[in-house]
Amino acid sequence: MTTLIVLPLLWRTRAPFTSLLCITVAGFVYLATDGPGQPLPYSPLVAIFTVAAQGGLRQRRFAIGLGLPLIAVSVAIRTNTAREYLFAFFLFTMVYVLGVLARTRQAYTEAVELRAAELEKARQAEAERAVERERARIAREMHDILSHAVSLMIVQAEAGPLVVRSDPERAEAAFDAIAGAGRDAMVQLRRMLGVLKDEPSAAGEPSTSRSPQPTLAGLEDLVGEVRRTGLPVTLAVEGRPRPLAPDVQVTVYRVVQEALTNVLRHAGATTVSVRLTWTPDDRLTVSVENDAADVPGPRVRPGPDTGGGRGLVGIRERAAAHGGTAAAGPGPGGRGYRVAVDLPVVVSSPTEVRR
Repeated sequence: MTTLIVLPLLWRTRAPFTSLLCITVAGFVYLATDGPGQPLPYSPLVAIFTVAAQGGLRQRRFAIGLGLPLIAVSVAIRTNTAREYLFAFFLFTMVYVLGVLARTRQAYTEAVELRAAELEKARQAEAERAVERERARIAREMHDILSHAVSLMIVQAEAGPLVVRSDPERAEAAFDAIAGAGRDAMVQLRRMLGVLKDEPSAAGEPSTSRSPQPTLAGLEDLVGEVRRTGLPVTLAVEGRPRPLAPDVQVTVYRVVQEALTNVLRHAGATTVSVRLTWTPDDRLTVSVENDAADVPGPRVRPGPDTGGGRGLVGIRERAAAHGGTAAAGPGPGGRGYRVAVDLPVVVSSPTEVRR
């Protein structure tokens, strides 16, 4: 009979309530038949713990509703003393509470594991988005650097043969400009590739020296490079300049660079104006306008592949990244072409803005 009381524990994890019923029935049969020896209370306790920890809500309610009266009956059959009643009810309650605590801990552990899995998925998704954003940023930087330098080189290369006999000094200046544009492009490309590769220094430590990113102060030099191609370019600043965050300054510089590159790439413009307008409501408008007069000149002739509009897409992406807007289209009166970007002023450390 003792074996029958213990045997149902083999199925307690798959059928906890059924196992408890079988153990209970076997225990009462043992008491009714006055079996030999002392009945072992461990099997009912293990079964009660299992029902509290793994059983369903209805099974747990049945275990409490039937367990307490059955305990009272079993004590009455055996000793019928107050001490035995107190001990039996206390033992049942403690075992049941331990089972509930085990159930709660298991549920908490599963919730934590589920939350950790969700956080890991979110982290991986954010990492993938960060990679995509970084790829887009690098693509914009490479496009701006190469297209500007190559456009300057092509303009000067086309102008050189025209004046090599009539004006050798001008031809020499054109070739010097080609070399300068190439060297500047190589410097910027090396800087970008160095950041990506994170090359170690001579001492074997990671190199932390990086060339500074372009700022508003570099616009004058940028405009000067284009002027050396023979295209008159003016730079004007209106309103009261305020210090800008470094990333916003890079955006302004690249927008002007891309707009000037487009002017060089497409023949027809005789004058270009670059204007930075600071408004009282903390906005900065950057505009690049040209007259697009169809006159002969040493400009880059449009080819079968002029970039596919990638430059204007990059300008819009840069503006949107800072909460701004970008527009491109015919200039005032339908003449020429105008690229304009409106950006919020993000204040940073004071930075000199040249007029």
